[in-house]
Amino acid sequence: METRLKIMMIAFTISLSFTSCNAKTKNTETAISDHSSMNVAQEVSQLKAVFDNYFMLKDALVKSDGKKAAAMAKDLSSSLNGVKMETLKTEEHLVWMKVMKELKEDGRRISETEDIKRQRDYFSRLSKNMYSLIKVSKLAEPVYYNNCPMVNGGKGANWLSKESAIKNPYYGSQMLSCGKTIEKIQ
Repeated sequence: METRLKIMMIAFTISLSFTSCNAKTKNTETAISDHSSMNVAQEVSQLKAVFDNYFMLKDALVKSDGKKAAAMAKDLSSSLNGVKMETLKTEEHLVWMKVMKELKEDGRRISETEDIKRQRDYFSRLSKNMYSLIKVSKLAEPVYYNNCPMVNGGKGANWLSKESAIKNPYYGSQMLSCGKTIEKIQ
């Protein structure tokens, strides 16, 4: 009887150990999973600030407000400088390395002038590079890649928008709806 009791106690102890180890493993997996989603949120949030500032700059150009566009470009430059490229996903990191210098340069140039024509010229290249970055980022909402065929002496220029309705940043109220959507990015 005593041997039988000892065997049951040993079996109970072993069973309890496995249950305890299994619970620790699950808690560790949950912690790793939570940490992983936190990194994704950090990646999205730093690029989200860049994209949001780009869209606010675009809206200022739509309104032909050079002063506001300069201020929004300054905010864009700050968000570009705040990106920690080592935390970006591989594809984003590769594109970031290609476009970072020109994005920062165009943001700076737009912020240094209130001349709407010059701002719009810089915005054309800024939009091209921003498109490359936004294409590899996973966004929660669709983004529309639009084209105005009349800009640059008929060569055309593109821009990104969160709205499906065309609001041309290159001509503002002069030709607000000039252009078309050439791609919907999701």
